[in-house]
Amino acid sequence: MLLPSSDTSVLLSTAYFPPIDYFVAIANGGEVRLEQCESYSKQSYRSRCNIFACDGVLSLTIPVVTSGNNTPIRDVKVDYTKKWLQQHTRALVSAYMSSPFFEYYQDEIFAVLESGEKYLFDLNCRLLDVLMENLGLNKGIVLTEDYLPSHLIGGDVLDYRDKIHPKKGSPIFTEELKQKPYYQVFSQKYGFVSGLSVLDLLFNEGPQASSFLRIDSRK
Repeated sequence: MLLPSSDTSVLLSTAYFPPIDYFVAIANGGEVRLEQCESYSKQSYRSRCNIFACDGVLSLTIPVVTSGNNTPIRDVKVDYTKKWLQQHTRALVSAYMSSPFFEYYQDEIFAVLESGEKYLFDLNCRLLDVLMENLGLNKGIVLTEDYLPSHLIGGDVLDYRDKIHPKKGSPIFTEELKQKPYYQVFSQKYGFVSGLSVLDLLFNEGPQASSFLRIDSRK
């Protein structure tokens, strides 16, 4: 796996409360490109995230409405006939209400969740903006204009679209992030858990969260 640097662009798929690796790529890379021309992929971070709850890792998934196989990601709608919003909000409160910085960020994040965005891509983009701002990642995002498979992408672009994936196992930047694990509410019960949504890092470390994303600072 090539590491992101200021000389390389990073290509990412949209994601719901993306995992920490997603933001490691953004923090250490150059230009950020967000894929808007792909087809929707089930069981990926595009519509799910993992948080650290009192019973261990908990997956939160947004139910969506598609037009069948190969639905363009921009056409995927959020299914508000399901009670996912109430479930996700309660789960986040239960998991992080005792974390040091949850109260500081919750209103802004919940306001986006409760905004009723029609499309998954638009909801994810609004959440991404909020997360990047609070992580101090002052980078613009360029949306792709067409879809290119990995083998047609130039060497100056690192393609993480399907490398940062819940079924890929361990976080991809584990070896590069050498610093001690950050604080987690339930670590005394389960030990440190990696591969979670960046919400876990933000709620637990607050303004210091960005320092855990920098590969160079850990050498």
